[in-house]
Amino acid sequence: MKKNSYGIEQLIAHRDPMILITELTAYDDNHAQGTVCVTAESPFMSEKGVPSYVGIEYMAQMVAAYAGAKALDNGGTIDIGFLLGSRKYKTHTPYFKAAQNLVISVEELHKEESGLGVFDCKIKYNDELLAEAKVNVFQPDDPQGFIKGQ
Repeated sequence: MKKNSYGIEQLIAHRDPMILITELTAYDDNHAQGTVCVTAESPFMSEKGVPSYVGIEYMAQMVAAYAGAKALDNGGTIDIGFLLGSRKYKTHTPYFKAAQNLVISVEELHKEESGLGVFDCKIKYNDELLAEAKVNVFQPDDPQGFIKGQ
C-alpha cells in the first residue's frame, strides 16, 4: 500500500464537527487503512467512552476517504456518497475508550458501474478486533441530482 499524502479534510465531504476519522494512512486499488484517535473531546464521547455503534460511521468515513484519495489521484473531485447500511455489524466491545488509537481497515469487495459498492471493514486496537461489518455504499455519478430526485 502507498502512503497517503492528503489531509482528511481534502478527502471527505464532511466538515467539523462531523469529521470523525483522524487520517487515511495508506491505500491501494482495493484496500485502505487509517486511524481514529479517540480523545475526551471526540464526538459522541460519554463518561464510558464512544459507543461502539459509532464505529459504523468510522467505517463509512474511511470508505469515503479511500474513494476521495483515489478520485484525487485520478484528477477527479470529492463527491458525496451514501451509507446504505451494513450486514452483520458486530462489535466486540461496548465502547471505544479515550486514548485508543483505532485502526480502521476497509477492503472493496464489489463495485458496480452504478456506484453501488460493498466493503469489508474492521476496527482494531493493538491488533484486537473491536468491530467488523460488510458496509454497503452508493456514490452516484450526479450526487446533487440524486438528492434532488432528478
